[in-house]
Amino acid sequence: MSQSPPDRVILKTVIEDPTVQSLLDATDSAMGALGYTEHGRRHAKMTASGARRILADLGHEERIAELAAIAGYLHDIGNLINRENHALTGALMAQDLLKRLGMCEEELFQVMGAIGNHQEENGSPISATSAALILADKIDVHRGRVRGRRVIEFDKHDRVNYSVDRSIIHIDAGKKVITYELSIDTELSQVMEYFEIFMSRMVISQRSAAFLKCKLAMIINGAKLL
Repeated sequence: MSQSPPDRVILKTVIEDPTVQSLLDATDSAMGALGYTEHGRRHAKMTASGARRILADLGHEERIAELAAIAGYLHDIGNLINRENHALTGALMAQDLLKRLGMCEEELFQVMGAIGNHQEENGSPISATSAALILADKIDVHRGRVRGRRVIEFDKHDRVNYSVDRSIIHIDAGKKVITYELSIDTELSQVMEYFEIFMSRMVISQRSAAFLKCKLAMIINGAKLL
């Protein structure tokens, strides 16, 4: 496997940066105060890993996959400032961080564009990097992100997240199909509640798969729904 030149910023450097670590912890704390699910290091790592794997499995250049991973790791930092338009804020915050770490302008613009377009309310896939970030971000629905454990405290969003005990992505490069597979405990939440809450995520995920010249499929509890 080829290695990135020594002057290129890699995900490992971003993860190990003390400012990034503190920023993600502060972001997660702010989201917790607002009652949202986990948005810290766990979600950052899951999104980074998923974004890299999507592009790698589809045969994209290794460096493009690395940039998708970096964008995935930093994509939610704008939530520290405000949940509203956090994608746009996060893109600007990432600019300062990655400039300090030495990222060149061309790559920096790719990462910023990916972060700035990941929010389903006003984002769109504008590159392979951004499409992979969107797909990896939207599949991370899981009980591990729910902060409370007493069902009585859950709102519908928490209940749906808590009901999902398995959420993974399958990539079939030959058939050009990206599949979301989830296992939902229907005693906690009905499948329709998932679609009620996350329909806008499915729409942007479908657009992102199409950008990568793939179809999006969905399997829930063994049944193919898309």
